[in-house]
Formats: sequence, structure tokens, C-alpha cells
Amino acid sequence: MIAPSRDAIARAVEQVQSCSRHPYREQSNSEMKLRLEERRKERERIARELHDTLFQGFLGASAILHTAIEQTPGDAPTKPSLNRALQLMYRVIDEGRMVLQELRSSPAASLNLERGLRRLWDELAPGGVQFRIFVKGQPKALKPAIQEQIFGIGREAMVNGLRHSGATSIEVEVEYLPRRLRLIVRDNGCGIDPQLLRWGRDSHWGLLGMRERAGGIGAQLRIWSCPGAGTEVELSIPGDFAADSPL
Repeated sequence: MIAPSRDAIARAVEQVQSCSRHPYREQSNSEMKLRLEERRKERERIARELHDTLFQGFLGASAILHTAIEQTPGDAPTKPSLNRALQLMYRVIDEGRMVLQELRSSPAASLNLERGLRRLWDELAPGGVQFRIFVKGQPKALKPAIQEQIFGIGREAMVNGLRHSGATSIEVEVEYLPRRLRLIVRDNGCGIDPQLLRWGRDSHWGLLGMRERAGGIGAQLRIWSCPGAGTEVELSIPGDFAADSPL
């Protein structure tokens, strides 16, 4: 009887280990997909409730205020204040639309990171703003929990460029390295006040939220900006960020 070779034994052990790991991996991916689907449905539910209650209330109030302003004489001392109130309400409505869009937008499990960000931009459909996305390296399927946080940071950076900075150009760069993933979002907007950038506590820009997302996945977040010179957000994720198998 011929004894099996060392290589044959090693291959057999690997096959046994692979078979034992495979069901767990499939179960883990299925559970992750289920959790992501539950989150997506919850976001959509919240977006519907906000749209049907708070958002519709603002739209109705703005229509009433607009009619009241039209009926107010031009020389009335209260008309300038009413006009300012209406403009403020219009701005709140615009920002509300953006928030509702964010709640409804999430990268589908079948989309990779860059396609998810591209789809987000198409849904926002801003006029007069140039958008480009670059991909370096070989794209990989990401672990769903990690991709969700990366997407959230990229979305926040893109929305900041649209909503707050007045940018006319936004670029996104995704770089896949063997043991690291980098996401860069840069714009040519007005920049962020250095004090806000240092402390990152202003919810107006969502800086604290981005840093919390990055910390949750062990990533490094760097933000470069100064007034009038635009902003660049760089996220660097070291380690095993790729999914065990295609989603």
C-alpha cells in the first residue's frame, strides 16, 4: 500500500476546512444581507413618514405664507420680514428634500462602492455641478457592514460639497490596494472654517458623524480644507476589507 504524500494530505485537510467554513460563510452573508435589507426598509419608512407629515406641513405653510406676502402692500413694514421668513422656509424645504433623498439612498447589495456613489449622484441630479469618479486598482466586493459605512462617509462628503460649499466640481476617487482601500472626495467649494474643522462638532457639516463612522470600522479619516480653497476628504481603510465571497 502506497502511503499518501505530504502534499496530498495537505490538500485533503484544506478541502475539509473549506467545506466546514463554507456553510458558516454563506450563513454569515445571508444574515448580513437580511440586516441590511431591514435597515433599508426602516430608512424608507422614516423617509415616508417625514415626507407625509413634517415635509408636507412645511410645503403647506410656505404656500400660505406666499399668498399672505402677495396680499401685503409693498410699503407695509412687515413685508421684508415676511419675505425673509419665506426664503428661510424655502431653504429648509430644499434641505429637507436632500435629507429625504439620503434616507432613501443606500448602495444595493448588488452594487459595488463606486457604482453606489454614482447612483447616488444620479439620484441627486444637481444642475451645473461637474462630477467625476475615478477607480484605481482591481475593484473588490466589500464586506457589507464596511461598505455601508464607507458609502455613508462618501455620501456626506458629496452632499457637503453640494449643500454647503457651493462647489461647481466634485471628484471621487476609489483606490483598491492589496491591503488597503482609499476613498477621496474633493470639491472646489468655499471650504470649511478652520475652527469647525478642528473640532468637528458642527452638525451643519456632519463632520462628527463621518469621524464616528470611520472609527467604527478602524479607518483613518483626514480632512483638508481652508476658506476659498475647497475641501478634500480622505478615508483610508487598512486590513481585510474585502468580502469572503461575492455578494
